[in-house]
Amino acid sequence: MTTGNGAGGAGSGGREGGRSLKTRVKTARKRSLSSTLWLSRQLNDPYVAKAKRDGYRSRATYKLIEIDDKYKLLKLGMRVLDLGAAPGGWSQIASRRVGSEAGKGRVVAIDLLEMEPVPGVEFTQMNFLDDDAPARLTAMMGGPVDAVLSDMAANAVGHRKTDHLKIVALVELALAFAREILAPGGLFLAKVLQGGTEGALLTEMKRDFVTVRHVKPQSSRADSSELYVLATGFRGKRTPVDHDPDEASTETD
Repeated sequence: MTTGNGAGGAGSGGREGGRSLKTRVKTARKRSLSSTLWLSRQLNDPYVAKAKRDGYRSRATYKLIEIDDKYKLLKLGMRVLDLGAAPGGWSQIASRRVGSEAGKGRVVAIDLLEMEPVPGVEFTQMNFLDDDAPARLTAMMGGPVDAVLSDMAANAVGHRKTDHLKIVALVELALAFAREILAPGGLFLAKVLQGGTEGALLTEMKRDFVTVRHVKPQSSRADSSELYVLATGFRGKRTPVDHDPDEASTETD
């Protein structure tokens, strides 16, 4: 799957006969300015329209498509866990690419919110921070997983530094969880914010994975500070002797 032509076509149709086709949203009495701006972005976002045409749950679907097209992460037969999966856009792509719709792989999605069924995906409403979550999910998977995906984001408060710290804390928790259930050689993909991961967290990831890189999909909004950290080649659960983080490589795309 590719997104270039569809997104480009949607974006290039912004003017017709010299007249802008951008939808303007008026501020309603009961709608805040931030809500108005969000609605304006949604109505004028080519990826939102494309997701509806392609039958995807959200525009975020294209971010995983881009990343997977470039790095070839999801392969037939893999076991994949989608953290914070609702509304299910990433689960849709994962199920198709690992073959779980045809019974060749397995995708389990979890979220605190309910989620409409996705073909080939087993969904459970739970908190991955529960003490028994790693054991429960490993049992559901039938063993360790090959990929942990997380498009989760902490609720923003509008203060850049605070929002950055909140999402880094969330990624730290997701990483700790991933270490409990990943099979050797597995991968971890999670959302962070511009500036990437904090030094301490990056060091942790370099101990646990062969390669760690930051990725910015084209389908991320131009004004968005979101970024993704992709860690591949999980070394397995740590022994008392730590790995040398200098053995891992760090890249930025």
